[in-house]
Amino acid sequence: MDALSMDGDVVAVIPPPSKALWAAELPRALWMGATWWRHRDVLAAAPKGDGRTVMVLPGLVNTDRATILLRRYLTAKGYRAHDWGLGRNLGIRSVGPDAGRLIARVETLASRGSVTLIGISLGGIMARMVAQARPDIVAGVITVASPYAGSPRATNVWRAFERLTGERVDDPAVMARSAAIAGPLPCPSAAIWSRSDGLVAGTICRDDTTPAVEVRSSHLWVQNRPQVLAAVATILAGWPPPAEGR
Repeated sequence: MDALSMDGDVVAVIPPPSKALWAAELPRALWMGATWWRHRDVLAAAPKGDGRTVMVLPGLVNTDRATILLRRYLTAKGYRAHDWGLGRNLGIRSVGPDAGRLIARVETLASRGSVTLIGISLGGIMARMVAQARPDIVAGVITVASPYAGSPRATNVWRAFERLTGERVDDPAVMARSAAIAGPLPCPSAAIWSRSDGLVAGTICRDDTTPAVEVRSSHLWVQNRPQVLAAVATILAGWPPPAEGR
């Protein structure tokens, strides 16, 4: 199906994941947890880090508890891994207008050098927003299952997003901010995505200008999937050292 954009161009309408994929989210996530031990070799083989500072941003309605495993893994690999420290992620309700509270948190961590942001789902969208606003304190951005490159209606959670954040996806201000977030970043970036994601269309979790790593995963607890952990470590190891502290 096609539709007209605001400027009159014909654009493809990307549908949300199927009901079958949506229904399979929890069973697939539980199976991943039950078989996690099988992938210890993959985790161990990922390259070691360079000691850079990283901050992990949780997804919609999640807290830092959701990113404990990823942060512990990155710490074990040699990074200084931090939580975002802003409680439950309710979008702008959590970070303030123009993400001021989030930017202040990154500024604090950037005293030892610019910070690499790793965002899960909505957290990745917010990481890109900070990178666009403050490239001087952001060394790079890795998004994990973050639907930044398309319409929120290509997800099965856009109504939940509206209720929890207090924002409407068709609000012109929200749409303009989303378009800016989807633009090229002034720092290294990478997107980890899955075409079998049951909550957000995988194709809007990447774009044509950002290096991307495809995994096979549910959306739920994607940040705990061994292939995702190893992919994050591999991406980080391939990036240049961040800028020194100011």
